[in-house]
Amino acid sequence: MESKKISNNMLARMPIYLNYIKALPESTKNISATKIASALGLGEVSVRKDLAKVSDGGRCKLGYPCEELINDIESFLGVKSTINAVVAGKGEMLQLLLSYGGFESSGLHIVGGFDMNCAKKRNVEDKTIYPINQLEKVCEEHQVQIGIVMVPAENAQKVCDQLVSTGVEGIWNFTPVHLNVPDHVVLQNESFAASITKLRMQMKDRSEAS
Repeated sequence: MESKKISNNMLARMPIYLNYIKALPESTKNISATKIASALGLGEVSVRKDLAKVSDGGRCKLGYPCEELINDIESFLGVKSTINAVVAGKGEMLQLLLSYGGFESSGLHIVGGFDMNCAKKRNVEDKTIYPINQLEKVCEEHQVQIGIVMVPAENAQKVCDQLVSTGVEGIWNFTPVHLNVPDHVVLQNESFAASITKLRMQMKDRSEAS
């Protein structure tokens, strides 16, 4: 396989490839980059380059053995080793995120959630929601490595600081606030404003092209 710098775009595409291949019928033994590109509406050249960077199992006219390619992508993404995370949020949005079942397939185990308005512990399906004042205790007990921040903007930095104090290595920020973290903590920001702008621009481009 190729050994080259990995782009953010490629990292974003890899889970999409993985989910598509896993959803194929069990009778599908091999899959080509051409078929993946066609099914997902992606450029064939990009798909070929992506797969070449994570797997050397491709064969001319045969494509990649599905099981082998799944293993290669999962190894590349590191999803075979699970890490613990918690979500700090509020109300129904917190409950919706905790009920999302896709985290486990990405190697992320959500230990529980922390509600800004929660006075006592309660359960949502198989997850526990704790009062925010129990954050440090739960994080330390479960050796949490990632903190997901979805609290109101005015509480974001305070909750982030609490998570950092427990020893988390990464903060996944869903608030519109710029969070300050120490150099040893990785910060990943998700911007809903940027996403909706991108979506609208793509809609505009498609409308003008038709």
